[in-house]
Amino acid sequence: MAIARRQMTLEEFLKLPEAEPALEYVDGVVTQKMSPKYRHGLLQGELVTLINLFAVPRRLARATPETRTTFASASVVPDVVVFTWDRIPADEHGEAADDVDIPPDIAIEIASPGQSMRGLADRCRWYVRNGVRVALLVDPGRRAVRAFRADGETGPLHGARRVELGDVIPGFSLGVDELFEALRAR
Repeated sequence: MAIARRQMTLEEFLKLPEAEPALEYVDGVVTQKMSPKYRHGLLQGELVTLINLFAVPRRLARATPETRTTFASASVVPDVVVFTWDRIPADEHGEAADDVDIPPDIAIEIASPGQSMRGLADRCRWYVRNGVRVALLVDPGRRAVRAFRADGETGPLHGARRVELGDVIPGFSLGVDELFEALRAR
């Protein structure tokens, strides 16, 4: 859900200073993301941790939170992005690049209170249409995850079901219950 809107070009947008919460640029419109709440942050951290604990030691992929990606004439900040090892954006020195101008392999959006699930699903579909291999929509309210791919959608998945991501990160799947366990206070 946007809290501020204004028109400009992508080039003008990319010259703006970073803001908190992040600004995004899609279809000529600048919007500001909602400020994440604690539960959102817990799920975001859990996703990054689960993916990286499996994928980084095997040199398969790396996940990061709130990373600006500019592709398909847009500049967006998914809640979590994942790049496969061979596609991790690097600079001329072989170090992680500051600016990312390719679509991630996986983009994850986590619904916050007041956000439109339809709007987030549309965003996940946009990701996939524009080069993201898998987009996930995490719904904390329903304890569900939906997966979007070029060949269709899966879910909502609940409980003991697993989100299969082996097509992007070989051998990796994400347990829905395992993810939402992060919301337990104790």
